[in-house]
Amino acid sequence: MSETPHSSQIAALKAKIESVRFGMFTTVDQHGHLTSQPMTNQQVDDDGGLWFYTSTMTDLWENIGTRPKVNVSFAEPADNLYVSISGTAERVVERARIRALWNPMVAAWFPNGVDDPHLVLVRVAARTVHYWNAHDNSMTQVFAIAKAAIQGSPAAMTPGEHGRITL
Repeated sequence: MSETPHSSQIAALKAKIESVRFGMFTTVDQHGHLTSQPMTNQQVDDDGGLWFYTSTMTDLWENIGTRPKVNVSFAEPADNLYVSISGTAERVVERARIRALWNPMVAAWFPNGVDDPHLVLVRVAARTVHYWNAHDNSMTQVFAIAKAAIQGSPAAMTPGEHGRITL
């Protein structure tokens, strides 16, 4: 398969978040307030969709049923990597897909296994991805900030990278 601009953007998204285990999944509740919870991304599909397991008994499941605009943010502070993904969530109850993405780690949250009647998936169709990646390590940044504070001057740090991926 030849690489298209779209597939290269999806590859860039995968590369940014593949090593980050947990993300903060933000929805809008029935009162219009933002609410977030940690979630584990199971897969980034070929269309840039992010897949998460959840339960039909959660507020997240309820929230996306009527307010599907969401944000998922990932952070890997040790690597100075921060990613914010906005998109539209959809509720997926397809048992074949639930089985296909199942892995033993999910059993920690769903001890009844893949046949748990409340086990479902959420797919986030990513629309816009913003990422920040600092090139200096944390100690270098702390030193530069401390030095600037003592000297009363701006911190001299290597500029990080900020980018946007639109899917």
